[in-house]
Amino acid sequence: MRFLLSIKAVVPTKGGKIWYDDQWMYIIRSMTVATLLNTHSWATTCQAADNRWLPEAMEHEIPVIYFLGVEPARYLAITHTYITGWNPSTLKASISFGLPHRDSLLMPLPPERRYALWEVKQRLHQDSFRSAVIAAYNGRCALSGLRERRLLDAAHIISDKDEFMGQPIVPNGLPLSKIHHAAFDANLIGIDPDFRVHVSESLLAQRDGPMLDALKQLHGGALHLPIRDGDQPDRDRLAWHWLFS
Repeated sequence: MRFLLSIKAVVPTKGGKIWYDDQWMYIIRSMTVATLLNTHSWATTCQAADNRWLPEAMEHEIPVIYFLGVEPARYLAITHTYITGWNPSTLKASISFGLPHRDSLLMPLPPERRYALWEVKQRLHQDSFRSAVIAAYNGRCALSGLRERRLLDAAHIISDKDEFMGQPIVPNGLPLSKIHHAAFDANLIGIDPDFRVHVSESLLAQRDGPMLDALKQLHGGALHLPIRDGDQPDRDRLAWHWLFS
């Protein structure tokens, strides 16, 4: 192919730091840039090729695939990404989503661009939040202890519709299996600020087989907590959810 096909932002691998700490700082910066553009430094193994491909993609407004790391060796593929700036001396490129506009950033964005940015934020929020929350709990459900990642969701304690308390941070999340997530969102299962599990009276009164019995056995038990104390569910958020559930 003549033109650039894709670019990639790599997640830090496990080492001295927990990888999702570094990744969350990266995501927060990306999602709160006032200009609605993201600027990244691209590590280069072939500077001559980079110096050719990136400016060409910018000049010809070539859409590329942006592989954004959400955890080690796992990427979110964002299509219709455009190179909107390239500095060969610093190896920094600016990118935008949806349309390759270079209009003044003070001008209102067209609807197509606003929708594309919103869609990227939603996908990045959901995928990165899930990865970080599940990693914090070592890949197991906080209620049942189930260790099959493919069956786990990242449940918000406070919904992300709440701009003040619904941020996509690990202390606002719980890794839950599909059925436990549904029960938690429906307030059939609650968790108090002391990390004790409560099953609703309406659920306890039902008689409907082994699946329901497994849910009822959670009543009075303790939450499986994450590896690090700093990742534990936020007690204030649990209290808020408990109060209004």
